[in-house]
Order: sequence, then C-alpha cells, then structure tokens
Amino acid sequence: MDSKISPKPALSTKNSAKVWKFAELIADPEVRQRWEQVRRYFFLRESTYDMTRRCNIRCEGCYYFEGDKQHAVELNDSKAWRTLMREERERGITYVVLAGAEPSLVPDLLQVCFEEMPLGAIATNGIQRIPDSIGYRLHISVWGNDETSLRIRKAKHMLARQIDNYRNDPRAVFVYTFTPQNIAEADQVAQILAREGCRLTFNMFSAPVGYTGELRHSRQSLLHTRQAMIDLMMRYPETVLYSTYNAVAHTHHLGLHDLFGCSYPRRNPSTDVGLGRSFRQYRTDLKWDREAACCVPDTDCPDCRHYASGSAVVTARLFRHAVDPDTFRSWLDYVDTYLAVWVVNYAKGANLCPMPVPPPGFDLF
Repeated sequence: MDSKISPKPALSTKNSAKVWKFAELIADPEVRQRWEQVRRYFFLRESTYDMTRRCNIRCEGCYYFEGDKQHAVELNDSKAWRTLMREERERGITYVVLAGAEPSLVPDLLQVCFEEMPLGAIATNGIQRIPDSIGYRLHISVWGNDETSLRIRKAKHMLARQIDNYRNDPRAVFVYTFTPQNIAEADQVAQILAREGCRLTFNMFSAPVGYTGELRHSRQSLLHTRQAMIDLMMRYPETVLYSTYNAVAHTHHLGLHDLFGCSYPRRNPSTDVGLGRSFRQYRTDLKWDREAACCVPDTDCPDCRHYASGSAVVTARLFRHAVDPDTFRSWLDYVDTYLAVWVVNYAKGANLCPMPVPPPGFDLF
C-alpha cells in the first residue's frame, strides 16, 4: 500500500518564484489520478456524538472526563437517536463520528446510527467487540505496549485483547497515540500488528485543558516522534497508513490551529461555510454547545495535534497547498491517508511525496 520511505529523506526544493497554475499541478497522470480519486469524497460532512458517559477503563489524560460533557444526562433511547440521525441527514450531515466515553457499551444505539447514517467511524478502546452488523470504520486506541497500557489505562493485556477482538476485521484501524513516554515502544507494537495482519495509523497526545502531566509533548519528543513515524512507514509499508506530510504536520512545534487555522466552531466564529456552519458535537443528552464544539472537546487548543482534528483542518486547506508540486503532492498524500483511515474499503495509494515538506508559510519544525 504505502510506498517505502527513505530513512533520511532530502528536504524539498521549491521554485518560490514560479506561480503554479492548478492545471500544471495535476498534469502528471499519477497526480491527476489521485486528485480525481480523493475529490470524489469531498461530499463528506461530519459531526460527532457522545454515545455514553460510561467506560470500562479509565485512562490518564482522558478527554472525555474533562469539562462539562461528562456530566450530561445519558439518553439511552433508540427512538430519540434515530430521530436525531434523520434530522442530521436532513441538514446535510453525511458522516458521523461516534465516541463518548466508550461507545461499544451501547451497541443498540450504534446499530440505530448505522441504519440511518451508514458512513462514519467509532472511536473505541477495543476491549469489547462491536457487532459485525455495524459497518463503520473502527478506530482502536493504542497507547503503548501492554506494560504501558496497564500503567496509563489500568487494563491488563490490552493489545492482545484488542487484536483478539479485531484480527482480520476490515473495519478496524489501530490508532497508536504517541506520548513522550511510549515512542520507543511503537516499533514493538507495529511489529505485533503487522504479524497479525492489522492496520495501523498514528495520533499525537494533545493535552486536555489544564493538564500538566508526563504525557504532554516537548519539542524534543515531537522531533523524536516524527522520526519514529517515518521509520515505521519505511519498516512496515503494508501495515502503516500514514504519510510524511502527516508526520510533519502533527509533530510541528506549533499545533494545528497555529499552522492551519482551526475550522471547528470552538475556534472559528464564522457560520457562513464549512465546519463553522455544519459541525456539531452532541453530548449524551443529544444537546450541543457551539462555543465548545470541536472534534475533541476540552483539548488545550495550542497543543492540539489530534489526527481527528487534522482530518478536517488540513484537508480543508487545498488552496494553501496548491502552490508547488511538492506541497500539493504532500497534501494529496494527507487526504489519501485521511480517507484510508476514516472510510471503510478506501484503499490507500503509494505516497506521492516521500520527502518532508513544511506547512505553507512555516519551516519544517
């Protein structure tokens, strides 16, 4: 699937004096084919939904158990959820992200959502299997090897249990969240997942508001994480769903908002177009608050490097990336990765730009 990455890729060289026309950027047949492939999914329009406030584990630095949302009343009413999904479809939502505390604990509600809105993803810790009849993409959260999971997540043999539940399941993508403490463990986890035929992508721990613990990244840990991501793409090309530009964008010393400008309502006052107009983050009582609405509420915005945030924030910046061939190819790699991670049966192609390219207007680090 993914192309092999050079262990020490050269820096991108750009002709900054040339103004590139879009027709020139897609003139290469391979680039044009990738552009035509990803643009077919521009209809995706997301909102997110907390399905339950219950969880079967308790992790350090958990986003759900911060802020007011954890105290919302849990409305475990299939008819109410079906009505909500129909209303969401009517207002133009085409893709749902089901999260919460732990959504696998309410499979009946997941089934209702899937019947009404068949495109979407579920963020789950993977301890309890979600029924096959729910055909969403499943994001299985991994925070290190089993020793680290026991320390951070208070769960024994977690990776083994996750693999037992989702081995050979085409819905499943394992999401490895890098912290400063687990960078060295990522290769061990990737090796196990590769041996079991599982797919893997990466996330960055982004501190909740007020969090000062050991999981918050430093500049040094960000750089170490970037290299680890690139090394893993090279070592496990059939397992890892990622691109070099994903690694650059998510390990920069600046967060996603400072690099690209966040599109979510919490940081975007505009209600004219895009996520500012359409995105809602529903709590377990089926209510939402525009002032708090983002893909991972209660994250410290300057520290936000979430893979979920980037799936909307970076992909929405087409015109900022259509400035030269390397930058545009890198953006296509990012969108291709996003679709492979979030859409069931979307096949990721080989990365078009294996070299690190800086975000437009910034340096590499």
